[in-house]
Amino acid sequence: MSYQKAEQVLPLELVELIQKYIDGEYIYIPRKEENKKPWGTNTDTRYELSLRNSNIYKEYLKGICVKSLAVKYCLSSKSIQRILLNEKRNDRE
Repeated sequence: MSYQKAEQVLPLELVELIQKYIDGEYIYIPRKEENKKPWGTNTDTRYELSLRNSNIYKEYLKGICVKSLAVKYCLSSKSIQRILLNEKRNDRE
């Protein structure tokens, strides 16, 4: 997200009207629903998390316990269990 100067992109009358409500402060204008992008679209984060979770599941299937996986991946045991459950569900599909 980048900031743009209102007086460079909006008509002067609109800038003056906005200033009546919020003068010199930041205002966030959300995207239109049809222009929203899913989380992780602009980065590799989704892919990296998917790869990590897949590796966790494979290691679990090889016999590594939840506690050891939690330590190795710096996650709570509950998070590891959640990942294993989701990966098991994805494995069935």
